[in-house]
Amino acid sequence: MAKAMFGAGCFWSPEEHFRKVPGVTDVAVGYSGGVKDDPTYEEVCTGNTGHAEVVEVEYDPAKVDFEDLLAVFFDIHDPTQVNRQGPDVGTQYRSAVFFENAEQEAAARAAKEALAARGVPVATEISKAEKFHRAEDYHQQFLEKRRKGVFGNLFR
Repeated sequence: MAKAMFGAGCFWSPEEHFRKVPGVTDVAVGYSGGVKDDPTYEEVCTGNTGHAEVVEVEYDPAKVDFEDLLAVFFDIHDPTQVNRQGPDVGTQYRSAVFFENAEQEAAARAAKEALAARGVPVATEISKAEKFHRAEDYHQQFLEKRRKGVFGNLFR
């Protein structure tokens, strides 16, 4: 198995998208790219920790390659926005690829350059993966839980 880490705005939707990719074996939401060890959601939302909301994707490289995951990543969010996705604003919502190795870094940079060559002003940060801090349990598979009514009338 291999891992990849992406920041594409609020982590709930990217988690759901990546779970549907054949060859992906697990997806968790969390935080990375900041300075505080084991940050909470509330701390990340202040913008003071430097973390991005991310998804950590575990995948089988024999069934799906990193380039395919990059295609999903660039397709499910707007990589031209700086520190935001739609109404969500802040550094925690930045577009980012946190690479695990030189091959992932090269693939991410090539994908970004290919979009730039087509005139897309990509703002996606490409950085070495740092520690993944798993988000609180209520954030894991949040949209699925919401559809199943786990939260009762809280969001209706």
